[in-house]
Amino acid sequence: MRIDRAMDAYLRHITIERGLSAHTVAAYRRDLDGYRAWLAENGAEETSDITPAVVGRFIAERSAAEPAPAATSLARLQSSVRGWHRFLAREGIEADDPSGRLRPPKAPQRLPKALTIDQVERLLAAPSAEEPLGIRDRALLELLYATGARVSEAVGLDVDDLAHGDVLRLRGKGSKERIVPLGSYARIAVDAYLTRVRPGLAAKGRASARLFLGARGVPLSRQSAWLVIRAAAERAQITSEVSPHTLRHSFATHLLQGGADVRVVQELLGHASVATTQIYTHVSVDTLRDIYATSHPRAR
Repeated sequence: MRIDRAMDAYLRHITIERGLSAHTVAAYRRDLDGYRAWLAENGAEETSDITPAVVGRFIAERSAAEPAPAATSLARLQSSVRGWHRFLAREGIEADDPSGRLRPPKAPQRLPKALTIDQVERLLAAPSAEEPLGIRDRALLELLYATGARVSEAVGLDVDDLAHGDVLRLRGKGSKERIVPLGSYARIAVDAYLTRVRPGLAAKGRASARLFLGARGVPLSRQSAWLVIRAAAERAQITSEVSPHTLRHSFATHLLQGGADVRVVQELLGHASVATTQIYTHVSVDTLRDIYATSHPRAR
């Protein structure tokens, strides 16, 4: 089969049959477009032209590129290539998988950056409670910290997702839904936004079911949510880096420090595997180690 047709078939498969998110499919498409271009430059037009040696040479060249690619980017590239070749073998398009010997590079384990509880409280209090957009921003920040939602999940919320009172329906990766509690502080902040601010914003734009709206009445974008978080961090005089994922990291870390079971945190975060959640346990262990070192009379 021609390589371009085979790649298009795989992208349709992961979109329709596997139901991967548009963001994930776009990442696979970028990786495979680069692979397709390299294969064409090296004389491969049919899937049968691709041997283990060809795959190995492609990855070796990408690994040696300048500037050096990040381990995570290289691992994702290998995952895209392997996923495509496994699909071809599984569908009987090719008899063998030439990528079978690939081993992903070991990415350095980076611990999530979490804010302290004091920093979180300052961040949540930063937006002005006297300004309409400040009320909206506080509702967004409170909701992110109360639920551990990804910023894409938060801006994708509809008003109806709040219909269950003290719980919230989130749509995560792969369109998977989960129900998470909405604490009293977040509920009060969101209610204030819904009653005092959102009607006025909605009147400025076309009718939208989205919970969070921008100043012109259109749904709030991920980029705008990021600016909200950054502005709040500046007002709160938090000098450490604060990203859209910071409140999610802080949510998980503070739950574990408070005694929550890692399996419960896994469900709240919407992680498919508990192994993804367990990275947060290292943060808590580091905290325990610091407390032990400063508190125990024979720790040193």
